[in-house]
Amino acid sequence: MKITTFSMRLSFFCSVILLGAGCHSMSPTTLESKSTETPMPNDSNVAISPLGATANGQEVHLYTLTNANGLVAKVSTYGALLTEMHVPDRDGQLKDITLGFKDLKSYEAGHPYFGATIGRYGNRIAKGTFTLHGKSYTLATNNDANHLHGGLAGFDKKVWEARPLSTEYGSAVALTYTSIDGEEGYPGNLKVEVIYTLTEENELTIDYRAHTDADTVLNLTNHAYWNLAGEGSGAILDHELELMADFYTPVDDTLIPTGEIRSVQGTPLDFTTPTSIGSRMALMAGDPGGYDHNFVLRKSGEGLLEMAARVHEPKSGRVMEILTTEPGIQFYSGNFLDGTLTGKSGGNYEKRHGFCLETQHFPDSPNKPHFPSVLLRSGETYTQRTIHRFSAK
Repeated sequence: MKITTFSMRLSFFCSVILLGAGCHSMSPTTLESKSTETPMPNDSNVAISPLGATANGQEVHLYTLTNANGLVAKVSTYGALLTEMHVPDRDGQLKDITLGFKDLKSYEAGHPYFGATIGRYGNRIAKGTFTLHGKSYTLATNNDANHLHGGLAGFDKKVWEARPLSTEYGSAVALTYTSIDGEEGYPGNLKVEVIYTLTEENELTIDYRAHTDADTVLNLTNHAYWNLAGEGSGAILDHELELMADFYTPVDDTLIPTGEIRSVQGTPLDFTTPTSIGSRMALMAGDPGGYDHNFVLRKSGEGLLEMAARVHEPKSGRVMEILTTEPGIQFYSGNFLDGTLTGKSGGNYEKRHGFCLETQHFPDSPNKPHFPSVLLRSGETYTQRTIHRFSAK
């Protein structure tokens, strides 16, 4: 059921809060079960190649997934990064549509989370603090006074264990990482698994699973930068974006939500019908100098896998649809790309050369009790799914 008023939306959020961590523990009816995982045969559609070693000597590998239609997804064990995504245009011509680098050294040198798995907490936590069960926790701060995307050494900077999988949907790679109690200030030993699956229906599915031995907060996402015209093709202002969201969460001047849930109607944030990203960019000239907002997705029920966004690039005809079980999506228009980073095709990434659509729980939820809960209790399992569906017209 589409929620069309603030009061109805707030009522739904409050019901989620009363359910506790229900957002993370999905029933079989809300998330279709994966097939039994089996080791990949020798002639599988997963190739494994070395990427080199990190500065501290950890070996890193690249897993390349392909399907029968020629689509290719590449995933690195460093940061559980999506490094490449090759998708055909309306004429069948393949192009990589994600921003990133050619080599491991460039990723290690620092970057704006290109393709990274983000954790423990995607987006911001105000002043790097939150209270859980009456105890205050202090997190690493790496965005002025705030905690951003897991802190100084988040999941994007870790080397993950990986194994190829065979599923009935397509080729896959599962990546695992254990975050120890106290890492970046978070409580609990947390075991995380991220599974990338490239299906024969031209979908890239990302499944997340986690469990902890002590109550904690968790908000995982992927931070891919997209350009459907092709990586290195310039600005994304002509991309037509539709968001299944009637509300957003306004922020203060440090990009922390004020706690209000506001209608997009009559604002430059109204993407309820397909709208070019650049058409109202002049109205977003203030801080943050473009779009960097959490949108409240329409949900017919908590934890359901539903359409969240649709993007069309008119020149190539490429279309990307995003479905998710998450309650929110962060639309970021690449405002802080400044030309100092050289991409994998050799060009520099300037402002708005890529955009992000990060499926998520809301920023600063640990400090906003009326937002959907991000509490993961000991003994429970965190599960969520996001699907990127590719086509052309």
